[in-house]
Amino acid sequence: MEPEDSPSRPLIDEIHSNGDIEDPSRSKRPIISSGEQLDVEAYASLYQGRTKIMRLLFIADHCEGNPGMRLEALRMAYEEIKKGENTQLFREVVQKIDGKMGPDYDSAWSEMVDRRAEQKKEKLENELNAYRTNLIKESIRMGYNDFGDFYYAHGALGDAFKSYVRTRDYCTTSKHIIHMCMSAILVSIEMGQFTHVTSYVSKAEQSSEALDPITASKLRCAAGLAHLEAKKYKLAARKFLEAGPELASHYNEVISPQDVATYGGLSALASFDRTELKHKVIDNDNFRNFLELVPEVRELINDFYSSHYASCLDYLGNLKANLLLDIHLHDHVESLYDQIRNKALIQYTHPFVSVDLRMMANAFKTSIAGLEKELETLITENQIQARIDSHNKILYARHADQRNATFQRVLQTGSEFDRDVRSMLLRANLIKHEYNLRASRKL
Repeated sequence: MEPEDSPSRPLIDEIHSNGDIEDPSRSKRPIISSGEQLDVEAYASLYQGRTKIMRLLFIADHCEGNPGMRLEALRMAYEEIKKGENTQLFREVVQKIDGKMGPDYDSAWSEMVDRRAEQKKEKLENELNAYRTNLIKESIRMGYNDFGDFYYAHGALGDAFKSYVRTRDYCTTSKHIIHMCMSAILVSIEMGQFTHVTSYVSKAEQSSEALDPITASKLRCAAGLAHLEAKKYKLAARKFLEAGPELASHYNEVISPQDVATYGGLSALASFDRTELKHKVIDNDNFRNFLELVPEVRELINDFYSSHYASCLDYLGNLKANLLLDIHLHDHVESLYDQIRNKALIQYTHPFVSVDLRMMANAFKTSIAGLEKELETLITENQIQARIDSHNKILYARHADQRNATFQRVLQTGSEFDRDVRSMLLRANLIKHEYNLRASRKL
């Protein structure tokens, strides 16, 4: 490999500069192992409420080939559901367990809860009807809110959303509106209706004078999830990066601080350029607090920025299995990984006039044939300006002829100036001879 406009350097320097041989400063850093099997109990402890149950069920449904993890996730989901009143989810979990954990895991509990639920619902209806008869706005708002909480607790998310939204007509302060929006956002995330999430985040942000820092961070995380779902990774990264450290575990009914670091870090890697990555991620003091909770993500970001691609890709490879068990990130892992790898390939080739594909394949831990196919795709998509010498296994950069390009721009500018001057002279002569005026008089 030969850097552009500089004399050739010894081979060992070339390898060293591209991360194939670790430098002394890196060898002193501890290696963080991230390839262990997911600790389901530790993972579940980061969340509470419905999202904890749904994440456990998601793990149970997606940990193929690991029956032990599946049963552990179902057991924890079963126990968590019994702390609430969601009999619908309870029956689903009992069905999934299918007697594999003994006779104690049956559906008898749900019948008792359903009877209590009917009584509670009748009581709430009577109270709400009384409030509506007396036309007490605050009481009506609280009545609909109680109905929303009731439906949400019992898994009727559609009815819960309608009840929360009905409180809008009875909101009298900005805090009431924000409370309504946060409830609607929570249910919308659970239903997967992220267009509603975006809408109610915007509505809540309009009452900015009543937003405390924790609520503002919650709204940014909710917006980040909506952008992530829409595969708008750059917008998602910006929202997660704006979350403040005061968020802590205050939003663990939706997202944990570790998720903020992981979602924001990977989205930024896939969509930010080097300057943005440095200023908005690595030098971001607030986001650094989140990254400290997930050392693997912190290290892979630093490795990517430092061009230690082999180490970065190792971290990504070790993280992948666990990321595929994440309820929000699951559908985006492949897309994010492809974009991150493509950016690494582009950055690796950018500074050089020629690149030895054998060395590059070694740096990226792939075969030469596989690397050629990846580079061919990037060249075809015009993301890398280069050509491949397949016989000698060398990539040659096609750098633009700056001198020729400058001359072309000068000639184009001159032509445009000449045309503009001719147009002005023509207009001046028309005005001088009153051509337009005479033509109008003839008519």
